[in-house]
Amino acid sequence: MNTIAAHTLGCKVNQYDTQAMLELFQKEGFRIVPIHDKADVYLVNTCTVTGVGDRKSMQMIRRLRREHPEARIIVCGCMAQLLGDELLETGADLILGTQNRLLVVDLLRQAVLENRRLCAVTPLTEAQTFEPLCVSSQADRTRAVIKIQEGCRNRCSYCIIPSVRGPIRSRPLEEIRLELSRLAAAGFREVVLTGIHLSSYGRETASSLTLKDVLQAVEDQDGIQRVRLGSLEPGIASDDFTSALKRFSKLCPQFHLALQSGSDTVLARMRRQYNAAQYLRAVERLRNVFPMAALTTDILTGFPGETEAEFHETADMIERVGFARIHVFPYSQRPGTPAASMPDQIPVQVREERARALISLGRETALKYLTRWVGKDALVLPETLTDGQWEGYTPEYIRVRLDPDVSCTSGTPVRVTLFNPSGSGMRGRRTESGSGSVN
Repeated sequence: MNTIAAHTLGCKVNQYDTQAMLELFQKEGFRIVPIHDKADVYLVNTCTVTGVGDRKSMQMIRRLRREHPEARIIVCGCMAQLLGDELLETGADLILGTQNRLLVVDLLRQAVLENRRLCAVTPLTEAQTFEPLCVSSQADRTRAVIKIQEGCRNRCSYCIIPSVRGPIRSRPLEEIRLELSRLAAAGFREVVLTGIHLSSYGRETASSLTLKDVLQAVEDQDGIQRVRLGSLEPGIASDDFTSALKRFSKLCPQFHLALQSGSDTVLARMRRQYNAAQYLRAVERLRNVFPMAALTTDILTGFPGETEAEFHETADMIERVGFARIHVFPYSQRPGTPAASMPDQIPVQVREERARALISLGRETALKYLTRWVGKDALVLPETLTDGQWEGYTPEYIRVRLDPDVSCTSGTPVRVTLFNPSGSGMRGRRTESGSGSVN
């Protein structure tokens, strides 16, 4: 065995975990190949947040087994943690779940040596510690993801994640600093801090560490020019937290603030830890510090019992906030969650219709947000060159395609004037002296 290919479903945390495991195989002499190539080993990192995630995960496992009968297949991630040895019937050789990933190479060798399929999923406990997975190289040479936190203890009524990811665990700050140093040396200029419940960083430790300490570590790291935060809970956006953000010059003013619903009654049934008014106050605090900040969110529509009036409360909230981007998901019943047995389950067709309506509304608010940038200057970090034109992102994560006469190099920010907003982003032209304004 000397080649391995991987397929990742779900979130940025899964993407990070996949890359970390691939690097473990690389250290043992394996060569990474694309998933559509023939390989000796295939790794599928699964997702179980929704029924769609389950279905796509199972389809990929079975397709790989059918198309590559002689290959070894590893299944890990959230669906694997949930189903465990049930997945052995798919023909997978090793089931890992969300633990023991540091042992992935040795466990696969054990399965091969013993000529049997092996399930290495172990129960999650409150004593769980942060598994020290580490990534030293990533496909994007400009932006890198750093996983700093694992687990969640919120127990929202619709969510299976606490059951498959376990309690909250924070990565030691010194380990984060070391990875930042490696990434800076490798040429990365932007980092994205990610975790299952990022807002809880440091909360389970005896120390006073918080997410602000991680931001300070990035601020202190030479070579890293930008830092983005992954998904945040509204409760973190206190006066103290948002005011403290002013001192971090590298922080990108793009905040993914989880909403799920704009209806207080739905939020209560979801067991979310805020109401609509509290969410709006969090938005106000962030915009007081970053007036042109891009606010993005997740919306779950068709939750059990969601009335037309409750649905419209969510639509009204989307318009009121003016999100730069929203991710909409029709509610999916997850066995083992309280919501799965709630009365008044919404028909799938209605869930999907409502999701389509909110996706359309989200496109409208996104275009309105981009329109506010017309004629303003922004710093774009060039990333890709296509047909003689560079593309990159502003700190607000606006995708910008630069005019051919804009001189730039990958990884070096360039100041341009923005124009022509569309569904795919904006255009950027050479900034004339004295034109535009940077917000």
